Amino acid sequence: MSQDFIFELLCEELPPKALQSLRDALASNVKQGLEKATLSFDRIEAYASPRRLAFCVYALADKQADQVIDRKGPAVNAAYDTNGNPTPAALGFAKSCGIELDQASTVKTDKGEWLFYQVQQAGQATAELLPSIIEHALKNLPIPKLMSWGEGEHHFTRPVKNVLAVLGNSVVPMNLFGLDSQHSTVGHRFHHPEAIDIHHASDYLEKLRKAYVLVDFNERKEQIASHITGLAESHNATIVANDALLDEVTALVEWPNALLGEFDKKFLAVPDEVLILSMATHQRYFALRDPSGALLNQFILVSNIQAEDPRQIIRGNEKVLRARFADALFFFEKDKRVGLLDRRDLLISVTFQQQLGTLFEKTQRIETIANRLAELIGADKNDVSRASQLCKCDLLTDMVGEFPELQGTMGRYYATDDNEKPAVAEALEDYYKPRFSGDALSDNPVALCVAMADRIDTIVGIIGINKLPTGDKDPFALRRQVLGILRIILEKSLSIDVSTLIEHAISCYGDKLSNPHVASQTFGFIEERLKHYLLQQNFRADQCQAVLSLGLPQPLEVLQRLTALRDFESHDAFESLVAANKRVANVLKKQSGNGRVKPNELKEAAEIALNQQAEKLRDTVMTATREQRFDDALIALATLKPTLDCFFDEVMVMCDDEALRENRLALLTGVRHLFLHIADFSELQ
Repeated sequence: MSQDFIFELLCEELPPKALQSLRDALASNVKQGLEKATLSFDRIEAYASPRRLAFCVYALADKQADQVIDRKGPAVNAAYDTNGNPTPAALGFAKSCGIELDQASTVKTDKGEWLFYQVQQAGQATAELLPSIIEHALKNLPIPKLMSWGEGEHHFTRPVKNVLAVLGNSVVPMNLFGLDSQHSTVGHRFHHPEAIDIHHASDYLEKLRKAYVLVDFNERKEQIASHITGLAESHNATIVANDALLDEVTALVEWPNALLGEFDKKFLAVPDEVLILSMATHQRYFALRDPSGALLNQFILVSNIQAEDPRQIIRGNEKVLRARFADALFFFEKDKRVGLLDRRDLLISVTFQQQLGTLFEKTQRIETIANRLAELIGADKNDVSRASQLCKCDLLTDMVGEFPELQGTMGRYYATDDNEKPAVAEALEDYYKPRFSGDALSDNPVALCVAMADRIDTIVGIIGINKLPTGDKDPFALRRQVLGILRIILEKSLSIDVSTLIEHAISCYGDKLSNPHVASQTFGFIEERLKHYLLQQNFRADQCQAVLSLGLPQPLEVLQRLTALRDFESHDAFESLVAANKRVANVLKKQSGNGRVKPNELKEAAEIALNQQAEKLRDTVMTATREQRFDDALIALATLKPTLDCFFDEVMVMCDDEALRENRLALLTGVRHLFLHIADFSELQ
């Protein structure tokens, strides 16, 4: 027999940004608990609103299935003494099973004969198991910071006000946070604060709906999205897309009501990004654009109240927003009175990192490194120098102080106001790209130079003072900084030698770096992140190892070799060449051949043919590799297959004749080096 089970934890307002993760974790933890207890069920539906975490388990078995437990006791020869009397071990086994010894049977295994008994264990009632399952599930929620209430004996993300727990039509007795479970909850804080009786799980959603609570997060989100989109369209406008804001608003209201507000058009003189960010982060409003894409002096708010006179709610929100925008306009006008370049000397008083100096010094290093990069990728060096000098100046503005998320963006606006060249102004914003995973890269060469210079300076500096990231700890986001450099190099097809870049960045620090291994550790760190990036591009681990093991300094060349190698795997000769390379590597691992091949001392026709063909291919392979025609190099190497196969079939490498053996080892060493011009084939699976 099965029944539905409904559980709800009624709390003070839960943290909105954590609501979905709490909901999902609670359902997941309960699912694991039920499965561990071998309680069968159909499915679990999870719910969440600003004041409640809930879930419903459908078709939950009313008890565990009865079990037959096999109990194995001591070996028969240890269960009885020489006189046939039971030993303490046998008597103890019988007692633990709750039986007389003569009720036990024996079982034969390949290790001997043992005492044996099957215990019939009745399944425990679900109502008895649920309290501990739920308590364990709640204790293991991902709560970053607990709150205490009462006399400090209760701890949860927010104070708990009520516990609803109904299995079938009966309350499941449990005590959580000092509260006994009930068959009731309450509705909306303002529209329906009275108690609501829940006699069955099927009542829950509809009764709460009638009490002005949409407890299903996804349903509430869809309704909000539909209402704000419809309201915007009715005013010939579109919503400025913001999925995170939609989630947060959904977590803030139980009975959503979308309303349209306005603000003074004079505030449109402030950059769009400032207004949109202020509305979203400070007020949780949705910004609107007209059909041309221009920002409107209108916004949509989502109220948690269905007011008789919504105009009062709108006016209150407009008043608050007016104050926010007045501050923003003041900051913007004040910041523009001082040019960006005039702020640069003030960076001397701003510490980049205690051991690495000031932001002013960092901009000097960025300029030096970026100019070297400009030579490599063909960017305008004057523009690169100017952008490098200005790239940190907007950090000193009031606007960025209020909205740190807009660093770079405000730099672009202020540089434009200062009549800087468009390429320079654009670079001040774009050098932050990529800001996050999947972010688009800049098409501005000036921005690319500054972006790579800024990142490599940070990476080398932090590793240079022995603060290499360990485990999941990366306080300076070095992994993200490396990924940014790699994405620029690879996605923009830039031939940049990372080793040279590292050495140049190290030289810019003078004697500030205390780590003598900074160059090798930085290269290894970048190579590790390169492998991670390549794995995400669907290259296999063995393919990555085959190329990365060569220690190539240019990430673009690594990618090109990998691509050619992956394409080559469909060639008929691929598997045979991999097997041959593994064999060669194993032979040379035991005894390497360091000398040069002496062609006149080769005896067998197969080894003579292999040497001749290898010599013939050497220039072809080296030229193709030098010109980065890796596909052509691999096709040339494929012609070695029959000759290499014949060599291993007919030639004994490890022969008794030492001179002949050394000559053959030298031949194999040359063949292996020929393949190593592309990759280490012995690493492939």
